[in-house]
Amino acid sequence: MSPEDIEDAFSAFGPVTIRKMFGGTGIYAGGVMFALEAFGELYLKADDVLEPAFEALGAEQFVYDAKGKPMRMSYWRLPADMIEDRDAFAEQARLALAAAHRKAVKTPKRSHKTAKAK
Repeated sequence: MSPEDIEDAFSAFGPVTIRKMFGGTGIYAGGVMFALEAFGELYLKADDVLEPAFEALGAEQFVYDAKGKPMRMSYWRLPADMIEDRDAFAEQARLALAAAHRKAVKTPKRSHKTAKAK
């Protein structure tokens, strides 16, 4: 999926920043990653609050194989018809951004301590 395709998908949502990462693409709004593109598919961030709603919509959780074990990520792929409906997708993207903000509040930032020279 090209950056132009990603921007088009989020056109009703508003401007997004796109950054390549780990073979996929991170999608940000206001400096917060709330979506990703992997293997040509768009996934939206979810948390404990949003996951039941995504499940009810028929969304599928992003799962990848890590050394023979399935790893579930907190990103979900919405049904194709919802992604094609720009207004419906924008509404879900706003909910995903809210979930990303909630997650950011819960997760303390790591401190980067520099080693002192001896």
